[in-house]
Amino acid sequence: MMRTFLTSTIGRLAIGAAIILIAAVLPLLDISIPGVLPGPTYTPGTLTVLAYAMLIAALALSYHLIFGVAGLLSFGHAMFFAAGAYGLGIILRLLAPTGMPDTAVFLIAIGLTLVLALVLGNLVGALALRVTGISFAMVTLAVAQAVNVLIRRNVGGLTGGEEGVRLDVSVVPEALVGVVNTRNLYWLALGILVLVYLACVWVERSRLGHVVAASRENELRVTVLGLRPYAVRLFLFATAAVLAAVAGIGFMLLQSAATPRISTSDFTLTLLVIVVLGGVGYRWGAIVGGIVYTLLDQRLSALASAAWIQELPAVLRIPLSEPLFILGMLFVLVVMFAPGGIAGLAHRITRPRGTRDAEQPAALQDLEA
Repeated sequence: MMRTFLTSTIGRLAIGAAIILIAAVLPLLDISIPGVLPGPTYTPGTLTVLAYAMLIAALALSYHLIFGVAGLLSFGHAMFFAAGAYGLGIILRLLAPTGMPDTAVFLIAIGLTLVLALVLGNLVGALALRVTGISFAMVTLAVAQAVNVLIRRNVGGLTGGEEGVRLDVSVVPEALVGVVNTRNLYWLALGILVLVYLACVWVERSRLGHVVAASRENELRVTVLGLRPYAVRLFLFATAAVLAAVAGIGFMLLQSAATPRISTSDFTLTLLVIVVLGGVGYRWGAIVGGIVYTLLDQRLSALASAAWIQELPAVLRIPLSEPLFILGMLFVLVVMFAPGGIAGLAHRITRPRGTRDAEQPAALQDLEA
C-alpha cells in the first residue's frame, strides 16, 4: 500500500511539473487555437488573456479554501481581491513622492497591501464567523456591499470613484511595465497561481486543515475533542483573504488599473460559479474552472458579434448574442448532469469501480488518530 501511495504521489508530482513546464514555455511557442485564443501564444493579446485566466484561477483557489474546504458560503470574497488591487495602486501612489528607491517603494507597497488584506480578513472573519449558514453568507454580503459603496464614493479621494485607480508605473520595475513585457507578466501570473496552489495544499494537509474539514462534517464532535473550530476557521478565512489579495496584486500589475466592479458581490458569485463548474472540493477543479470560465467569458463576446450569428433566425440569434445566457446555460447543465463539476466527472470516469466508499473524506478519523 505504501509503495502504491508513493507511486501515485510521484506520478501526480510529475504531471504537475510537466503542466507547469508547458505553461512556462507557451510564450516562446507559436501555437494557435482558433475560437479559443485570440491569436498565437507568443502575442501580447493572447498572453494577457491567459495571464488573466490564471489570476482568476488563483482567486478561485483561495475561494476554494472557504467554500470547498470549510464549507462556508461567502458572498464577500471579492473584497479581498479588490484590497490587493486597490491597496497596491493606492499605496504606490502615496509612497512615490517619498524619494525612496523605486524597488524599495514597490516591495514595501506589496508588503503593506498584504498586511492590509490580513487585517481586513481577520476583522471580517471575526465578525462573520460568529454565525453560520445563511447568516454567515448575509454578513459577508453586507460587508462586501459596504466596501463597494466606500470604493464608489471615493472616500478620502483615494479610490477614484467609478473611474477606479490607476497604477503608478513610475515606481514599478520596468520588466513589468508595457506591452513589450507582457511575457514577464504572464510568468508572474503563472508564479502566483503556483504559489497559491502550494499554499492551499499546505493548508489542507496540515492539522489545521483537518480540523476545518472535520468541523464541516461534524462541528459538535470536533468541539467535544477539545478543539476550537472558530479559531481555525478564522485562520483559514484570513489565509484565503491574503491569497486573494496576492491574485489582486497580480491583476493590478497586469491591467494597470482597477475599477469598483472587482469588489462587487456579483464578482464573488462568479467565483462561486467557477468553483462549482470546476468541482467543489477539488483544487485542480478550481484551476480548470477558472481558466475555462475566463476563456469562455472572453471568447463568447467575440462569438456573439460574429457575422454568422447575426444571420440566424431571431429565436437563435438573440440568446446566442448574449454571452451571459450561454454561460448561465452551461452552469445549469453542469449542475444537472455533472454535479461534481469537471473534476468530479473526470474522477468518476478514471476511478476504478468499487472504490467510491474508500475515497470519501475521512477528516474526523484522521483527526482522532
